Amino acid sequence: MDEFVQRKPASDVACLPFSGQLFVRSQSVVSRRVAGETLIVPIRGKVGDLASIYSFNETGSLIWQTLETPKSLVKLIEVVEAEYSVEREQAEADATRFLNDMFAAGLVEACPSVPVNALGLSEREELAAGAD
Repeated sequence: MDEFVQRKPASDVACLPFSGQLFVRSQSVVSRRVAGETLIVPIRGKVGDLASIYSFNETGSLIWQTLETPKSLVKLIEVVEAEYSVEREQAEADATRFLNDMFAAGLVEACPSVPVNALGLSEREELAAGAD
């Protein structure tokens, strides 16, 4: 699987507190699918920041598409695992790294008032209730 940014050893992947939180695409970017790639352009001051164009490969595009509506890290891991028939550990490392990179770049945002457990549901129950 190609990477969004340069690959780091698994031990270097930041363990951000993504558990129990839902994420969605930032509203301050535009995206287009061109020739099998997803291109992301941040918008700053109502103008596209052409110095900061991001290009996602097939896996990144899958995660980006999935984040059209709020999703948890667990859901992203499940989507990658199912789509590419990879081991859970690999899907977890890849989805976590990608979400971390997108979050750091401001391409995705945590949903401010919608933690997964807000309604007293477990993360699995929430995923089942919101499954696509």
